[in-house]
Amino acid sequence: MRNVRPLNYAEVGATRLGPLPDGYHHLHHTARIGRGRAAYEEAGEAVTTWRMHRAAGARVRCTATRAEPGVRLEVSAGAGPVRFAAPCEVIWTAYGSDRTGFAYGTRTGHPEQGEESFVVDLRDDGSVWFTVMAFSRPATWYTRLAGPLVPVLQRWYARRLTQTLRRIATD
Repeated sequence: MRNVRPLNYAEVGATRLGPLPDGYHHLHHTARIGRGRAAYEEAGEAVTTWRMHRAAGARVRCTATRAEPGVRLEVSAGAGPVRFAAPCEVIWTAYGSDRTGFAYGTRTGHPEQGEESFVVDLRDDGSVWFTVMAFSRPATWYTRLAGPLVPVLQRWYARRLTQTLRRIATD
C-alpha cells in the first residue's frame, strides 16, 4: 500500500457493539445465505479473505490475505478509467465457532466517512445468515453532490454481496 493514512471518522468500532452513531446514514442488511456448518465455514472464509468482495466485482488491494485488525486495504469499483478507490483499515474481527467477520473503517481519501461490517452467523437451527451493517456520510464533494443516491448504491452493493456469498456458500 502506498502511504499510511489516518482514519477519517471518530466513532471507531461502533459496528461491533453499537449503537450506530448519530449524524450518519445507517445501513443494516441481513439475509439467509445457506444452511449447515460447511456453508458457514465457506462463507466465513470468503468474507475474511476478500473473496466475497472480489467475486462481487470489486478490486481489493491489501496488506494481508486475511482480515485482522490493522490490515490496510483499498477497495475500488468502477469500469475502465472511471474507478473510485476507497482506502480502509480493518478495525475488528470475529473468528468464532458461530460468528465470523470483520469491519473496516474509512481512511483519509475515502469518498465516505464511517465504518462497515460484514458478518456471517451460524444460528442454532443450522441456518447461515449474512449481515452488513454500516454508518457513513459524505467525505468528498462528489459524494455530497450524489446526495440520496449514495445510500441507494450502498443498499444495492449489500444485496450484491449477499447474492455473491449465497452462491459461494451453496456451491
